[in-house]
Amino acid sequence: MTIAPQAAAYRPHTAIATLQDRMADPVTAADFPKTILRFRNRRWDEAVGLDGLTDDQWIAHFGRFEPLPDNLPQPLALRYHGHQFRNYNPDIGDGRGFLFAQLRDGAKEYPGGRLLDLGTKGSGQTPYSRFGDGRLTLKGGVREILATEMLEALGVETSKTFSLIETGEQLQRNDEPSPTRGSVMVRLSHGHIRIGSFQRLATLGEADTMRDLVSYVLTELYGEVPGNAPAGQLLDLVCRRTARLAASYMAAGFVHGVLNSDNINVTGESFDYGPWRFNPTWAPGFTAAYFDQQGLYAFGRQAQAIHWDVVQLAIALRSIAEAEELAPALDAWSDHYEAEAAATICDRLGIAPRGDAHDLALLQAMDVALQRSNVGIDRFFFDWRGGRRRGPSPADEVYEGEDFADFRTAIADYRSTGSLDHDYWSDAAPCSMLIDEVEAIWSAIDTDDDWAPLESKVQTIRRMAEAMRS
Repeated sequence: MTIAPQAAAYRPHTAIATLQDRMADPVTAADFPKTILRFRNRRWDEAVGLDGLTDDQWIAHFGRFEPLPDNLPQPLALRYHGHQFRNYNPDIGDGRGFLFAQLRDGAKEYPGGRLLDLGTKGSGQTPYSRFGDGRLTLKGGVREILATEMLEALGVETSKTFSLIETGEQLQRNDEPSPTRGSVMVRLSHGHIRIGSFQRLATLGEADTMRDLVSYVLTELYGEVPGNAPAGQLLDLVCRRTARLAASYMAAGFVHGVLNSDNINVTGESFDYGPWRFNPTWAPGFTAAYFDQQGLYAFGRQAQAIHWDVVQLAIALRSIAEAEELAPALDAWSDHYEAEAAATICDRLGIAPRGDAHDLALLQAMDVALQRSNVGIDRFFFDWRGGRRRGPSPADEVYEGEDFADFRTAIADYRSTGSLDHDYWSDAAPCSMLIDEVEAIWSAIDTDDDWAPLESKVQTIRRMAEAMRS
């Protein structure tokens, strides 16, 4: 389950200080012509003790990047490498973002709360910008709000869009009508350490820093005491978390689009949303990125892609550990994924898992039914919430047909969990986030500077989340 925001005092904790000289470069934020506050995450600002900021103070910190009290005195651009579409690239790093602050939240699931990072996107050039301008389009920021809100509601561990500020700049892009409006975004994440962070250290032969990074992640991000085999200990945790991430993408019907190793957080938290899409139907070959010509990161190949990235972490950790220490965790990844696939699908259906054989039969029957019938993913989970077909639905005739025969049999003995009392379950249609609505929300902003559809959609998503967790 994802961790809900829990109110807490502001508690800065700059744990990265022990590593920053070896893993990051101090940078300066861009000086923007304007700073217009467009989105402030009032669900999560109180979880890190920043709910008391006025809007002017908010803009000063997250548009002008004045340091937060007792926090990092200067932003840090993190260094990393990564495989991008299976090609190793040593010339990357934080090219249009930086780590701005670190602080603890009020999560009771972690002793003392989780260590969270406030990181940016579109905050200006860094040593890793290459030929980029270091900026973020306003459309890109709006899309990230929609992705993170929807994923959080559907139970995916995801970064949170914390702030979006329009910058008054006109940007040139090849994939958007240009010039287009600029923005700077701040995301709240459970760490910014990527698989690519470890790959860089392995490539450069920095074994001592690798050991220190393993200890940092275990101690600061997982709340674990490093044992006698810390590399294997870390890999086991990453395998478990990334298996759940891959499974939760499928249950959400989500396609990230760019599952490169520099885009995989070692906490298993999803982040960095570019060409994402929600899949309209259960189509395994559906892709989000127009440049993914081979379908490497297609809907049905995401588990394979994430597992491949985790293998690259294991390869990097071989620089400080023997294969025998790492192999058990890696070998267990597929078993973790199967278990998490059952758990996440059952969670979205609102039913209690029954055990491996029953759950596997249910998932197989669901997979066949959805592929054959072409019923919308959101429609299906809405209509079968609680393990029984609720109606009336436009898909009733399909549900009664041969395509769903095995699924009807498989789900019959499952027990409902939770409640269907929330008025959301009486709506005529489920809340969805398909591309046509995303474009319509952006068009209202772009054409008429009308932010009401975005604000309304965020509230609609949060209402669905309340219903699913009741």
